[in-house]
This record gives sequence, C-alpha cells and structure tokens, in this order.
Amino acid sequence: MSLIIESLVFSYENTGNKIINDFSAEFSGDRITALTGRNGVGKTTLSRLIMGILEPQSGEIILDGENMKDKTLAERGRLIGYVMQNPARQIFSSSVEEEIDYGLKNLGLSQEEREKRTTQYLEYFGMESYRKSFPFLLSHGEKQRLVLAAILAMKPKYLILDEPTASLDLKRRAFLGEHLKGLDCGVIIISHDAEFIRTYCDEVVAMEKVYE
Repeated sequence: MSLIIESLVFSYENTGNKIINDFSAEFSGDRITALTGRNGVGKTTLSRLIMGILEPQSGEIILDGENMKDKTLAERGRLIGYVMQNPARQIFSSSVEEEIDYGLKNLGLSQEEREKRTTQYLEYFGMESYRKSFPFLLSHGEKQRLVLAAILAMKPKYLILDEPTASLDLKRRAFLGEHLKGLDCGVIIISHDAEFIRTYCDEVVAMEKVYE
C-alpha cells in the first residue's frame, strides 16, 4: 500500500507564504521512511495535510490508489494512524485503558478483542500499572507512550509518527523500532534522531526549505 504525494502546494491564509511548494514523493507501503529536514521546512505540515487536518491549495494525496480528498477526517483516521509531537493534544479519555479502547470500539471490534489489545499494548509499553489512571496526570513521556499504544492497537494501514522517540529512553526506543519493523504497513517517521533513523529506517526523504 503506497502513499503518493503529487505536486502538493500549501500556504497559510494569514501569510500567503508557501510552506510546501510543488512537493512530490512516494512512500512505500512496506518500508519505514524517515522524513527529515531542518525545522520549518514543512514536515509536520505535510503530515497534517495527509491526515486532512489541513487542506492543500493544490496537489493530490493518494493512498492505495484512493484519492484522500474524497475521504472525511474520520475516514482518514481509520486508515492512517497519526501520533503528534505533542501527545497531550490527542488524549481526551478519563482513564488510560479507555483511551486505548476508544479507537478499538470505533473499529467495531468485539469486547474480547478490545480487552486483549488494550492489555497487550499497555504491557508492551510498560503501562499496565496505569490502567485506571487519569491520562492528563501522566508525565510527557508516559502520555507519548499511551498515544503510541492507542494508535498501534488499532493496526492502521499506514502510520505517521512525529518525533516518536523524543521522550522515550533507550530501551523503549529499541522496543518501538523493533515493533515498527514487524508491522505490516508503511511507516513515516518525522525525526531528528539520527541514530534511530540509521538503525530502523529503510529510506530517507529529505524536505528542503521553500524560499517564496
């Protein structure tokens, strides 16, 4: 399942300055791709365009032959898992286990399967003891692990992670990298973590600054 970006153009209305100008790339459906570039080149903006949080002025985003402009935000969310750089912005449930269960419930999974996946990913990220905890009382790193668990439990067809290793220790970085290697989907990692990229990414797409 490939993700194709064709001649994408985006600028914020209040400035008119092009953040992304005629950007094209193809991301493989069976590889881990690092999306790199200096701060301000549009990496996070590109991820938000892919997810439908932002709309481009022109260009196409095509996943597995389907044009994403025909998909609602919710439909894109079921196809593409997205972990933001600031995990607190994605958390809204009253307990850690409910945060993971929410997405699984929306997928129409049975209670048995939901409980199985919730337990599996809480244990995987070392958060079983936080099962009943209020998510907003977690540390930044714990929140990031929770969001990763919630997204990975849904087993998306494509996955975008924005600086996923920023708050993980070396052990959990290795756990994450090995898990990503075992996924049956394409993965885009927005990262400045050169060591993680060298170890776990199959290819690199570098974005450059637009001067317009």
